[in-house]
Amino acid sequence: MRTSSSRRGRRAAIAAVATVVTGTILLTGCGSDEDTGKDGNTKAGEKITLRIGTFGSFGYDNKTGAKLYAEYERLHPNIKIEESNVSDGQKYWDTLKLRLAQNSGVADIQAVEVGYIAEATGPTMAGKWVDLGKEGGAKTDDFLEWKVKQATTSDGKLIALGTDIGPMAICYNKDLFAKAKLPTEREAVSKLWSGDWAKFLATGEKYKAAAPAGTAFHDSASGLFNAVVSSDPVQYANTSGELDWENSPGVKKAWDTAVKAAEGGLTAKLRQFDEKGTWNAAFKNSKFATVACPSWMTGIIKDQAGPGNQGKWDIASPPVAGNWGGSFLAVPKAGKHTKEAAELAAWLTAPEQHAKVFAVNGNIPSSKDTLASTAVQEAKLPYFGDTPVGKIFSSAAAGITPAVISRYDGQVKTFLTDNGILDIEQRGTDPAKAWDNVKKLVDDKIDQ
Repeated sequence: MRTSSSRRGRRAAIAAVATVVTGTILLTGCGSDEDTGKDGNTKAGEKITLRIGTFGSFGYDNKTGAKLYAEYERLHPNIKIEESNVSDGQKYWDTLKLRLAQNSGVADIQAVEVGYIAEATGPTMAGKWVDLGKEGGAKTDDFLEWKVKQATTSDGKLIALGTDIGPMAICYNKDLFAKAKLPTEREAVSKLWSGDWAKFLATGEKYKAAAPAGTAFHDSASGLFNAVVSSDPVQYANTSGELDWENSPGVKKAWDTAVKAAEGGLTAKLRQFDEKGTWNAAFKNSKFATVACPSWMTGIIKDQAGPGNQGKWDIASPPVAGNWGGSFLAVPKAGKHTKEAAELAAWLTAPEQHAKVFAVNGNIPSSKDTLASTAVQEAKLPYFGDTPVGKIFSSAAAGITPAVISRYDGQVKTFLTDNGILDIEQRGTDPAKAWDNVKKLVDDKIDQ
């Protein structure tokens, strides 16, 4: 998932894939009659419900995912698992922060997108989480070292376990490429824009010149912004971890690229992961030819484009390698069953479960051995036909050099995309004015 976060992830506002619980609540923290424990522990054999708050496509659910919840319930007959999954990652995080501050209303396990992990490990929130380096039995050596470092506090506590990472590609609709008289074989498509995002826009101009009526080259200028900034070693923070987005070459390049795409009519003017489902519907109705495609996006394409479009999508290399999104599972101390939640979080993020999720959903695991395993290296997702999904994304993962993350990356990214790029794309706002609007929001909303 998911992400960022960034949206996600996984990376931060993400399309809902499965809502296992009934209702539209953002996070689940309410108890049930059998949940009587008050100290994070339960009596032997006591039947309990563990609640998980997620966003996007984590791939654990029993409907379209790897059915891990059902498997865990078979192994632990006294445990029932309920997941609450939402589409807007920023709202998810804002609500989670409020409930953590109140020590009330949290789920037993909460997903955290990478764009917010520095805030989660920061001084105001670090004490809100169970130390999963000591509780739950997770083998921290299984994970990529940089993934563990991202979730570790300054005093050495591991507050979350890695789910996936977001090595990036470009997913493209072969049918639409053919109708626009562009190559359709993935190697030839990759060469169209190899090494330069400017070449990607140039391909968009070629598509536009011969595009099928009612379609666009790319789904969203905001999505393009996230892809470009994710491919730069300098993003929202400086080398000291301080927010410095206005001086970032990565942000500047991403902004200029996204603005050019928006003003050039190369996008479908969609907001990714919108709650109305417009973006989701556009997959099914083939309204755009390309989407920036971190590994977790493959699950979203599969579920939203639907059976009628199976085999129509393929995956090409990105102009520049990068990592967009990836998430973690954390256990709030305010949860009702912290011991059992820590054990479930450790199980869900173990290499064996990473492999099962990848096989169904395409989420690239953050465990070292799973990345190198035959199961991943030789994997193909039925929805994408003979596309060597495992090789494409694992090769991309090998080239990831994580950028420094600040506590405010997720918030600033949301301001830049939702209040900056989207205004240019959908409302025709002058880019200079949109940039100033973002600056005002950052100054007003973020107290550094």
